[in-house]
Amino acid sequence: MSTQYTISSLANEFDITTRTLRFYEEKGLLNPTRNGQARIYSAADRTRLKLVLRGKRIGLSLEDSAEIIGMYDPCGSNQQQLEKLLSAIAAQKAKLLAQQNALNDMMKDLDQVEKRTRSALKSVRKKAS
Repeated sequence: MSTQYTISSLANEFDITTRTLRFYEEKGLLNPTRNGQARIYSAADRTRLKLVLRGKRIGLSLEDSAEIIGMYDPCGSNQQQLEKLLSAIAAQKAKLLAQQNALNDMMKDLDQVEKRTRSALKSVRKKAS
């Protein structure tokens, strides 16, 4: 017997909204079956959701996550999938490093402005006393 999940159970388990699950369904990432109006998610849907959320957490776009997940072949070596994931990771790391460098530069600029401002304030206070 296969494991099945309701929209509420997955939303609660992964601390996301049911709207998020419906959005992922609209994007073709999840493919629940229907029992009347109720969505019934499979173990495979749960796994895909887990991978999408992991991709989101590490900064991958939804499109990149979908592409990488879609490349999975249970009968193959998945070399292309793994290479694509490594490429996406490298791109994300480069992007984050550039942001980190920009933040470091901004912190240096703030430190310089703060130092000059404190010096100017000290001069103003000396003149006033």
